[in-house]
Amino acid sequence: MTDFKQLRKEIISKTIEYYEARFVPTAFIPGKSRVNYAGRVFNEQELVNAVEASLDFWLTEGRFSEEFAEKIADFLGVKNVLLTNSGSSANLLALSALTSEKLGDKRLKQGDEVIAVAAGFPSTVTPIIQCGLVPVFVDVTIPTYNIDINMMRKAISSKTRCIFLAHTLGNPFDIDAVMSLAKEFDLWVIEDNCDAFGSAFRGKKTGSYAHISTISFYPAHHITTGEGGAICTNDPKLAQLIRAFRDWGRDCCCAGGKNNTCGKRFSQQFGNLPFGFDHKYVYSEIGYNLKMTDIQAAIGSAQMDKLPSFCESRKRHFNEWTRIFSNYPECFILPKATEGADPAWFAFIVTVKENAPFTRDELTSYLNSKLIETRNLFAGNITKQPGYLTKKWRIADHLKNTDYIMNHTFFLGTYPGLTKEMFDYSAKVIDTFIKERTN
Repeated sequence: MTDFKQLRKEIISKTIEYYEARFVPTAFIPGKSRVNYAGRVFNEQELVNAVEASLDFWLTEGRFSEEFAEKIADFLGVKNVLLTNSGSSANLLALSALTSEKLGDKRLKQGDEVIAVAAGFPSTVTPIIQCGLVPVFVDVTIPTYNIDINMMRKAISSKTRCIFLAHTLGNPFDIDAVMSLAKEFDLWVIEDNCDAFGSAFRGKKTGSYAHISTISFYPAHHITTGEGGAICTNDPKLAQLIRAFRDWGRDCCCAGGKNNTCGKRFSQQFGNLPFGFDHKYVYSEIGYNLKMTDIQAAIGSAQMDKLPSFCESRKRHFNEWTRIFSNYPECFILPKATEGADPAWFAFIVTVKENAPFTRDELTSYLNSKLIETRNLFAGNITKQPGYLTKKWRIADHLKNTDYIMNHTFFLGTYPGLTKEMFDYSAKVIDTFIKERTN
């Protein structure tokens, strides 16, 4: 008879052996190796976990999903964590849950306004439009790149029902001010924590302040499951609604593979269905299937153990870029953390001054030609993007800083895979470029 336990041990041992042979670090060669802005950082444990989950062959949420969610909850200090197939799905679910009729007068209805920023990533704005709501775009401040709180107050109208903001590139927005405004005007707050998983504001982790927060585990983010995300909330009613929207819209809250957790599976009345209709097939919301697989969660669980050290690396790398760019105060506006914030920076964001002897595009083209990756601040000004030109939205006052960012701002990586050799090379490339343009 086959000894499956022994066979499993041998497979795991071979997996570790494979990792050590396949993923040998390569030396950085200046001018030939890439200085990426982001990338996956892992060791043998991620592979072991993925193989363990594959051997279990429990393909949807299972033991690793429970473990991963518990680690996130413990890290953030939140009560409910629901895993999703992406951070974008997490944003869609967060906003969709707030449209539920079960929230009564608090629910978001078509035509309601949602405070947002145009200088960001589409997945924070798109769900607003998809849910039939109206984004109200408020300008941001430079050099925090977060929402202008004073302009935000003026943007609130009788139709405003929600605030949906991201912590830009890991730099927390002024959460105290936002939550204070939300309380004053009785608004929902969704905290897009996708770029800031590990950041803190006044000693408390971002992602633990708002009614709902979201996380992304795309490879560029603080930890990765390949594709994947999560939604966090301390409100049990919201958690139940989010689960319903995530799981096809069904009313039943049984975990995968379990039945009749409530003990009332065949003894309830719902809608116009016959009495006792199987609760597992009762749909109280117009939902989706946006769950994470257990194999992804297995990788995420291993990544969570590395998150604190990843965040410290990001902070160090941010300081390295600061040291390099501080040599050229006449050319650049350097980023600044929000007062009271301790960012686990997603990236180093820098703005070329208007009187600099070069443009943003000239510098970024040069850097990329030298294999140093850069990115613009996502959509720039999303109101100017082709997909959004004909959609319904409102600009609160003006987007002057957003437009400046669209034309003059870019960012470089802070991810843990960067090395001293990469920073030394980048410093020389930047210095050469600037000297050529200033002499």
